Amino acid sequence: MKILIALGGNAILKGSERGTSEEQQANIIRTARQIARIIKRGHDAIITHGNGPQIGDILLRYEIAREQLPVMPVHICGGESQGMMGYMIAQAITNELRRAGAKKEAVCLLTQTVVNSRDPNFKNPSKPIGPFYEKAQAQKLAREYGWKLIPEGEKYRRAVPSPVPLEIVELEAIRKLVSSGYAVVCAGGGGVPVIRRGSALQGIDAVVDKDFASSLLARNLNTDLLMILTDVSHAFINFRKRGRMELHRIKVQEAEKYLAEGQFEEGTMKPKVQAAIDFVKHTGKSAVITSLENAEIALSGKACTIITK
Repeated sequence: MKILIALGGNAILKGSERGTSEEQQANIIRTARQIARIIKRGHDAIITHGNGPQIGDILLRYEIAREQLPVMPVHICGGESQGMMGYMIAQAITNELRRAGAKKEAVCLLTQTVVNSRDPNFKNPSKPIGPFYEKAQAQKLAREYGWKLIPEGEKYRRAVPSPVPLEIVELEAIRKLVSSGYAVVCAGGGGVPVIRRGSALQGIDAVVDKDFASSLLARNLNTDLLMILTDVSHAFINFRKRGRMELHRIKVQEAEKYLAEGQFEEGTMKPKVQAAIDFVKHTGKSAVITSLENAEIALSGKACTIITK
């Protein structure tokens, strides 16, 4: 099969970690082992990844050092995060494949994603990025830097615009790399958001949702499966309530019903389910939501949520 594997942030950085290179590389090596097992089974893999913690840290570093260094715009920071993370992920996958005696290797392609400058998300920033802050610290950052901070549980995170992805600029390059036998790491953090000005592209300050961009890319590449990896093995209904229930194999109409009921949390499971629904409705194929640890066995329909037509 041709599989698009969308990595959640926990595949690279866990919530309790500081984000040192050693921590991120250890997590990526663990992730690469799972992906290498899937590739060794004869499947073609396209790998996307989130960048919320990393781009948040990059932006914060610029703000802290603004008296010594020029502050870079959000879209350029997105490119920085793609290069940093894509390098680590592609290297780790190639190392694992070589260790296993496989002839394939991974490459990283910095990717741009076209959005609409009139997207309503630009007026209502909603995409959480960066670390979590206590309320007092969040209020201080909002005053100092003019950031919008939104609550996530008992803490706060910075929010930036998250427009709907319309087009993957490097689609044909990705297609050619996959057909040539490469495992392609691309569309990191949803891709660098750009707008079209006539025949020219121009970066715009935003962060595209990784799951929505992954669904769009999977549809355009006509992949056989969209696999969204996160920190839980299933999507749930009544997640933080009595009567919590795992969802195993459900039809797209049932997933849409739960989505309309507000069963999935904003910024976490909701975009994953929505992205899966979009893929299934456009292609008639299946989408899987599961944990990194269960990625390989999920190919057999175990330990996962499968959304089908």
